[in-house]
Amino acid sequence: MAVRVKLPEVSMGVTEATIVKWLKNVGDSVEAGEMIVEIETAKSTIEIESPASGTLAQITADVDEEVEVGAEIAVIDLS
Repeated sequence: MAVRVKLPEVSMGVTEATIVKWLKNVGDSVEAGEMIVEIETAKSTIEIESPASGTLAQITADVDEEVEVGAEIAVIDLS
């Protein structure tokens, strides 16, 4: 089973953000609540946490890519 990591709404009025840096690589183990990616909005840089524990199976948003709130940015394998 897999969990799709989506770009969360980080503040009111923000509809998109840019991926700045992945803190984990594909194949790395992640824990729920652990920071996995750094994003930048027009006003700030924010770290986003993993919604589940497992293995980072896929990164679907590259560094410097602009992503809309709610879009998938990664996949975590729970097995």
